[in-house]
Amino acid sequence: MGGLIGGGAMILVPAIHIHLTSTKGCCNNRCGMFLSIGFAAVGLLGALYSLITSSLGLANGPVCFWRNDDSPIPQWGAPFTNSSGGYLNDKEIWDWCLEPENVVEFNLALFLTLLLVAILQGGLCAIQMVNGLVGCICGTCRDDDD
Repeated sequence: MGGLIGGGAMILVPAIHIHLTSTKGCCNNRCGMFLSIGFAAVGLLGALYSLITSSLGLANGPVCFWRNDDSPIPQWGAPFTNSSGGYLNDKEIWDWCLEPENVVEFNLALFLTLLLVAILQGGLCAIQMVNGLVGCICGTCRDDDD
């Protein structure tokens, strides 16, 4: 849900507003630029939420049907929860997960992608906050004659 909420829903409203700030006659004024700071802050919070959840997803590993030498009876659970991400360096223990097949690789690809997107999203929202502040203080570059 971190990607859906943080990287999706919480960035949708700021993205729409930031797009509207470039539209003539809508939000292309000092007030619109001021609002863009707040909306970009919401997007930054969404990026932070997505960053935290994807980091925890990488650190804890997937939930799978697993078995290792210490527990010969297979069970559903998260076998790498207490490893603090140490399982990422040891591909041999990835075989503990019996089902779903290749779940560790999928978990790694998914949460790494969400982590990178959250970093990019946070950077873009931070840039928009600076842009909104400059636009609010200095005004926008619109042509009032048209």
